[in-house]
Amino acid sequence: MQQALPPEQAAAKVAILAECQRLAEAGITFVAVHFDGSGDEGVNEDIKCYATEDYAYEESEVREANFSYLQEHFEALVPYGYENNCGGFGDVILNVKTRKITVERNDRF
Repeated sequence: MQQALPPEQAAAKVAILAECQRLAEAGITFVAVHFDGSGDEGVNEDIKCYATEDYAYEESEVREANFSYLQEHFEALVPYGYENNCGGFGDVILNVKTRKITVERNDRF
């Protein structure tokens, strides 16, 4: 059973998915925001666009693509509390072709 997203996350998801056509036309296959934190401190990196068959963090970035206006929407989907204690890291990833958003979170212990 899927839980309903909080309103701000639901709105972010709609805004991101609405851009899939423009992203595809620009040759973008994945869009991602990487997050990393520990000791109650955390950072979200700038949005990055990729033109690859499979998403791989920091590989095949399309630097000339500017979809920075989506930054706030991606950040709304970053998991709450990833920076607490030993912290965690991961990515919020949009697969443009399948129009699927995935949140990958890894916690440190």
